[in-house]
Amino acid sequence: MEFKPRNKKDLSITEIRYAYSARNLWSGILFGIGLIAFIDEAIFHQLLHWHHFYDKSTSNIGLVSDGLFHALSWFATVGSLFMFADLRRRKGLWLKRWAGGVLLGAGFFQLYDGIVQHKLMGLHQIRYNVDIRPYDLIWNITAAAMILIGIVLIIQTRRSILNVKADNRHAQ
Repeated sequence: MEFKPRNKKDLSITEIRYAYSARNLWSGILFGIGLIAFIDEAIFHQLLHWHHFYDKSTSNIGLVSDGLFHALSWFATVGSLFMFADLRRRKGLWLKRWAGGVLLGAGFFQLYDGIVQHKLMGLHQIRYNVDIRPYDLIWNITAAAMILIGIVLIIQTRRSILNVKADNRHAQ
C-alpha cells in the first residue's frame, strides 16, 4: 500500500522520503547513466580518440554514432535533473538514496558497455593496437565497484523505508 500524505504539515522527513523513494532512486539511476556516458564520450571518444561508439564503418559513421550517443546521454541527464529539481521542490530529496542510484546507474551502464558492446556485439573496443586485457579489467572492475557501492547505499536507505512501512501498519 502506497503512503498517501494527508497534509504536508503532518509529514515527517522519513515519511516524505518514503513517499518519494522510488523517484529518488530513478533520478539517480538516470543521472548515473547520463554522467558515465558523457565521461566516456568526452574522454575516450573526443579527447583521446581511442574509439567511436560504432567502429565497424567509416569515420563519418563513427562520428554520427558518437553524436547520437551523446544526445541520448544528455536526454537521460536532463530528464534526471528535472526529477531532481522536483524532488528538491517537494522537499523529498534523499541524497543518500539518490547517490546510490547514481552509482548503480553508472556502474550498470559501464558494465553493459564493457561486456555487451565491447565483447558480445563488438561495436568497439576501449582502445586498439594494444593489449586490451588491462583496459577491460580496469573498466569492468570499476563498473562492478560502482554497482556494489550503489547497492550498499540503496540497501541502507531501504531499511528506513521498511521501518516507515512497519510504523504505518502499527499506527492503523
